[in-house]
Amino acid sequence: MHWSSCDAVYVERYSEEILTPERVNLRIRLRFAQGCLLEIHEAVIVVGQSLQHLDYRYHCQDQLNRLVFRYDSTPHFPDLYSFPHHKHLPNTVVVAERPEIRSVLQEIMRLQESGRSD
Repeated sequence: MHWSSCDAVYVERYSEEILTPERVNLRIRLRFAQGCLLEIHEAVIVVGQSLQHLDYRYHCQDQLNRLVFRYDSTPHFPDLYSFPHHKHLPNTVVVAERPEIRSVLQEIMRLQESGRSD
């Protein structure tokens, strides 16, 4: 995915909560031209020269507010081998590791192109 393919996306909300010089919570809402919404919630800490994700939620819904998918690390599916990481789909929960944001954006763009996000 080239970033120019995200031209039809705008930031609806961006907020950061700086808890310490090493810890931040981010909340971002991205709205896609076809009405799809992506909410990004991240709790991140700096350790040495790298970032560690303490918690995350990448929630995608269509223009009718129906769940398309959500990746998160809430520890409520202990039987999944990727615990606490998992992916919610409209009718099920599946094994999934924490994806990179770029991958989440690519997934949304593919869904929109195929017409499956609405």
